Amino acid sequence: MSEILSSAFWLVVALGVLITFHEFGHYWVARRCGVKVLRFSVGFGRALWSRTDRDGIEWRIGLIPLGGYVSMLDEREGEVADEDRPRAFTSKPVGQRIAIVAAGPLANLVLAVGLLYVMFVVGKPDYVPVLAEPQALAAASGFEAGDRLLVVDGRDTPTWTDAQNALLGPMVDRRSIAIEVSDADGNLVQRELKLATLDPALEETAAFRALGFVPRRPVPPAVVGGLAPGSPAAAVLEVGDRIVSIDGAPVADFDDLLAALAAHPVDGPAPTLRMRIERDGKPLKRTLVPQRVTPEGAQAAWRLGVSAPDPRDALLQHGPLEALPEAVKATGQLANDTVGMLWRMVTGAASLQNLSGPITIAQVANTTAARGVAWFLYFLAMLSVSIAILNLLPIPVLDGGHLLVYLIELVQGRPLGDRVLVAGQYLGLVLLASLMGLALFNDVLRLVP
Repeated sequence: MSEILSSAFWLVVALGVLITFHEFGHYWVARRCGVKVLRFSVGFGRALWSRTDRDGIEWRIGLIPLGGYVSMLDEREGEVADEDRPRAFTSKPVGQRIAIVAAGPLANLVLAVGLLYVMFVVGKPDYVPVLAEPQALAAASGFEAGDRLLVVDGRDTPTWTDAQNALLGPMVDRRSIAIEVSDADGNLVQRELKLATLDPALEETAAFRALGFVPRRPVPPAVVGGLAPGSPAAAVLEVGDRIVSIDGAPVADFDDLLAALAAHPVDGPAPTLRMRIERDGKPLKRTLVPQRVTPEGAQAAWRLGVSAPDPRDALLQHGPLEALPEAVKATGQLANDTVGMLWRMVTGAASLQNLSGPITIAQVANTTAARGVAWFLYFLAMLSVSIAILNLLPIPVLDGGHLLVYLIELVQGRPLGDRVLVAGQYLGLVLLASLMGLALFNDVLRLVP
């Protein structure tokens, strides 16, 4: 239950931030163009909170956090007094209407740049893209254990996440690519990943497994990364302590620590461990009695209540000046990847199961928030770019649909007829409801074992 509540909380936080920025883009440009704004709402449905300012604008938070809107004075929605007509949205030149509509997606792209800038300055921990023993296609393509992926299909891959993102598009396309690696001896080698030989019937998840790229996971050092409350170690050790030896046997990493515990029969009496540790560079002696625990679905074992430090061995970080162009570049790459995947889904090259709804978004929001601030910022940036791209789709009721209508008006010199607009609105609602239904269906399928 706590995970459900946590996921719901981070979903509300994520959507609240992204929707507010999107709608603020519409609002800010509308005000600059002299349009009278009536309401700024984050969320739909019954108002949980509302306030009207001195300009007569109602600011409100709706019950359903899956969207928002900016209501403007509009002659299509009711009578407008003669003195207010110059401030109506429909009275503005088509160029200004295009600017107001486009400002929402543009605000999401600007937000993504800002989020990624902060992420780069803070630093996002990740794994170095070094391979363990390759399997399947990777092994058949000549990759070897210890290979570090440097450039995948022309994209630099400083982290494992970057390598995965670079592999996804070519994998879906079944397009063989060149990968530059540094092998176990430090030599630069060019290898070809023969993606064209992948079974075309495999969907994305199965195809990614079939690549056979297994990341090398570094064994964390024997340093106390965390202490479980009430555990045997909580009263004896401190976070940051380095365990040097147990009962005279040297301990170099967490594998050695677990091996030292496993050396004592779990069905016997609790052993008394004589430990040597280092705390702030000073050698200390400690005595500790472990606790017998039986995890669900596993065998009993002796445990100290010590968790390992973060095993991630890469930090994606830039200085304050370098971070800005990197953030712009990363935003462009996210936009390119999003458009590419959408196009692949439209053409049938990628499965529609890649479309995700609020349940999956909530789960990923919770997972990335648990990984740290930088990971959550990265997730928000990805979602912000996705919202910008999806809103630019030429579907009536979305920003892209409105932009299409105004571009047609700009070309032909007159607005489209009311019957065409109404028909487009109904069509857009049907398409949008279908997409939302499919996304929710995919979410439910992912929950089924």
